[in-house]
Amino acid sequence: MRRHTKAAVAATTLLGAGAAVATVAAGRWAFGATLGPARPARPAGFAEGRFAVHGTAAGQVTLTRSLETLRPGTYGLTAGPCHAVVGPVLDVPSGPDSVVRRLERVDRGALVPGAPAALTPQLHVGTPESALGIPYSDVTVPGERGPLPTWFVPGARDTWVIALHGLGATREHPLNLLPFLHEQRFPVLVPGHRGDAGTPRPREGVHRLGAAEWHDADAALRFAARRGARRVVLYGWSTGGAMALRTATRSALRGLVVGLVLDSPVLDPAATLHALAVRRGVPGRLVPLALGAARGGFGLDLDDRPPGQPLGAGGAPVPVLILHGPADTIAPWRASRELAARHPESIVLHTVPDAEHAAMWNTAPEAYEERLRRFLTPLM
Repeated sequence: MRRHTKAAVAATTLLGAGAAVATVAAGRWAFGATLGPARPARPAGFAEGRFAVHGTAAGQVTLTRSLETLRPGTYGLTAGPCHAVVGPVLDVPSGPDSVVRRLERVDRGALVPGAPAALTPQLHVGTPESALGIPYSDVTVPGERGPLPTWFVPGARDTWVIALHGLGATREHPLNLLPFLHEQRFPVLVPGHRGDAGTPRPREGVHRLGAAEWHDADAALRFAARRGARRVVLYGWSTGGAMALRTATRSALRGLVVGLVLDSPVLDPAATLHALAVRRGVPGRLVPLALGAARGGFGLDLDDRPPGQPLGAGGAPVPVLILHGPADTIAPWRASRELAARHPESIVLHTVPDAEHAAMWNTAPEAYEERLRRFLTPLM
């Protein structure tokens, strides 16, 4: 009897340990699927394969009708190796579930009927010069974990702009705003950061929603200072916004930062991680395990929100422009609204309706750029 009891206890212990190991493994897998490497040009919030190309005609493309393909604005369209740019909705046929959008151009490949497709806010492929005809130079920023390939676009002003892309995007995303910034004669630095092609691998291969990546933004700030920048505006999309906030409050050179522009900033890491897990297909029962793995095995503090109001030289609040909207399904707009309400003297919120995550400019570029111009003019 005693031997059988000991055997039963041992078996139960082993089964419990096995279940615990399986739970930890499942949690780590779920977290890796959520914040592991994403395909280039697929910023968080824009899912892959949710609709298909139905056909093309002169200056137009027909797509499966969905909330995504009905959104106003101009977007990149990827379908396998093809990258194209689509403009506004031209027609919503009454018959099949389809929508017709203006086809602006095809950058590479061909749009094949039946091909699964996705929209992305990244309009351009290539470098500033190959995509936009804007001269630039390739420079290397010495980062905390290794060299960071960076584009530098010269300008006549002493105020520089450091453009920080977000999760799942590439340096091509800030090219949307580069013509505007170049026209305003800002020197612009567009750094890669850990996890990008040609950069050091992030610790354990996962993104940390800006909590670690801000060190690469700090490295870009130090590079700008060495190259003669007297003032710096940090411009961040998505997790790039979280990087900008942390840099403006923690960097030894934070006194150089005279303004921040935050597009769809990730201000609530736990909410964003939950939304990303769902968007990337993590089964519902594993989502809590992904959050647990983030806190435990990967050491990500989901309660470590980016700081609210950075202070500049002399202790004065640094002006902040937030461009965000309630249709963002990845970074809650509520967090941006609450931050702006707490600091109305220095933080301005420009609300963009109907815009998905990191696509505030795509939805209404003229209004976006006018608000940006009014914010940047005093900082020049």
